[in-house]
Amino acid sequence: MRLIATIFLAFLVHTQLNAQSTNAPLNKDYYHLIDRLEIRSGKMAPTHHSAVKPYSRKTIAALLDSMDGKNELKSRTDNFNQRYLANDNWDWVETHENMNAKPIWQTIFKYKSDFLYGADKHKAIAIHVNPVLYVGFGKESAHSQSTFINTRGIQIRGMIDNKIGFYTFLGENQMRLPGYVRDWVGQNNVVPNEGFWKSFGDQGYDFFTAMGYISFNVTKHINLQFGHDRQFLGDGYRSMVMSDFSPPALFLKINTNVWRLNYTNLFTQVFADAFGKTGGSVSNTNFPKKFLVAHRLSMNIGNNVNLGVYEAVVFGREDSLGNNHLELSYLNPIIFYRSVEQQNGSLDNALLGLDAKWNFLKHFSLYGQLIFDELKVNEFINNKGWWGNKIGYQLGMKYIDVLNISNLDLQLEYNSARPYTYTHSSIYSNYSNYNQAVAHPLGANFKEFIGILRYQPIPKLTITGKAILAKYGLDPPNSNSGKNILKDYRTRNSDQDNFIGQGIATNLLYADFTASYMLLHNAFIDAKMIYRKQDSADVQFNQNTTIYTFALRWNIGQRLQEF
Repeated sequence: MRLIATIFLAFLVHTQLNAQSTNAPLNKDYYHLIDRLEIRSGKMAPTHHSAVKPYSRKTIAALLDSMDGKNELKSRTDNFNQRYLANDNWDWVETHENMNAKPIWQTIFKYKSDFLYGADKHKAIAIHVNPVLYVGFGKESAHSQSTFINTRGIQIRGMIDNKIGFYTFLGENQMRLPGYVRDWVGQNNVVPNEGFWKSFGDQGYDFFTAMGYISFNVTKHINLQFGHDRQFLGDGYRSMVMSDFSPPALFLKINTNVWRLNYTNLFTQVFADAFGKTGGSVSNTNFPKKFLVAHRLSMNIGNNVNLGVYEAVVFGREDSLGNNHLELSYLNPIIFYRSVEQQNGSLDNALLGLDAKWNFLKHFSLYGQLIFDELKVNEFINNKGWWGNKIGYQLGMKYIDVLNISNLDLQLEYNSARPYTYTHSSIYSNYSNYNQAVAHPLGANFKEFIGILRYQPIPKLTITGKAILAKYGLDPPNSNSGKNILKDYRTRNSDQDNFIGQGIATNLLYADFTASYMLLHNAFIDAKMIYRKQDSADVQFNQNTTIYTFALRWNIGQRLQEF
């Protein structure tokens, strides 16, 4: 990664920079509003490729400006959502209503979206500062202990010379999670979505979250970002390629937008194992690292269709001292990674993928992903369940304004991955980060159906009903049926006759009903009920719980544990 940083600094020093914004943090509720606007507009912006997330604030503003004054927005709630997004990205939107008539001490909340905003008269530097708060409590039927979350932090973004964007997020967290999540932590030695953690009180967790990056345009069409953050590739609720489930990672991203083409290169350093502290002191340990490099090329075809191809390689190069080094061959941004992987002796884990999206009738969006972790055509044709045909796919649909009911939106999605998908022979080459899936949180060996119904009856109130039905096969003790992506695939149970759901047959029902009310800009009150039931052929894995929570959020998205 030192070499990547050197290349990055070379670009920074020797290139004429152009204006570039930071990104809107990943947040499923926030991004739904953006995607909804695109569908309602009836056409894709040539330079907007929605499968590459997070979106830049400048891109969001361009979408809003393209719709300004048009009649796509028919309801009072639509207009509220558009103003909300415009105010949140006001420094890039041509028209906004973000000024406060009576700021506190003429300083605090001069803008509705910013606790503090400052810029010199020449705008050599402009800074947006916002506090972050997430406090909540809950009860669940399966355990007498209450759950709670307590996050305090700060979010800072800005521009230097109107050319270099920067962003940082710092958050201190303590929480006690529901019983099924605590069981997951015990199995994987990691808190979902996070890195290093410490125990807190009675069955609680304490951890610090830090993200930050800088962003600038090398040319009019090429943007570079370097820092520590999450990425997401896909148009679905889940991603079979790269999701925001695992912790933030060190990354260098090169995003090229030319004509209707988008080409994204991503170089990341992730962790091959996980460490937490349940007591005592932490030793000075160099946590084992590995690397994930990926690129995706997509094209907007006409006004309604996007097609993309994706490739990724996960690898590690451990020396005699236990240190890992980057394979320089993968730094080539325009080479076919699979050919490099083969030249290296097929030591690494290569994945190929396809994705597509079609928006139509100003109400619908169909999307999908297909990934190949490994495939032999003759074995696929024979259809005898060869273990190495590791395939995953996604099919989904978004239906905006269902039956012409304003702001009633439906999303349906099906995801599936065959046994042993994303696995490999080493912790340095499986598709994981800090013992967590880089792609789908269920790992492999599963089928999943998701249904989400969102409704905004009034502008500030959103009601969401969500149902997740999944079927998967758990791994019996001392056995490998293909669900746990952290296991060495050489320990597999069988070469042939493998099927989705093998192992300990298990069914999952996860239902979530949430009412969220916006008190102020980016300040929400959430009331939530979750029902989760896991039925297994082995009764020791059965789980059944109902969870009620109440929370206040400010400048942060919901923390979701949907597995």
